[in-house]
Amino acid sequence: MNTTSHSLSLTDLENVYDRLAQAIDQAGQDKADLFLVKLALLNAQALGDAELFARQVACALQDL
Repeated sequence: MNTTSHSLSLTDLENVYDRLAQAIDQAGQDKADLFLVKLALLNAQALGDAELFARQVACALQDL
């Protein structure tokens, strides 16, 4: 769910997914959780909106 006025093309979104999958593999199973937390914090900082970030967290938790 896109909750901002910015959006990625399908191709860009696929590229982001591929890069994320590669980075998780690079981090390794023992560091994947730490990597994802660091990435989330960096993206929250870049987003600059704690409430929007909270809504995105809630959205990501749906249907796991």
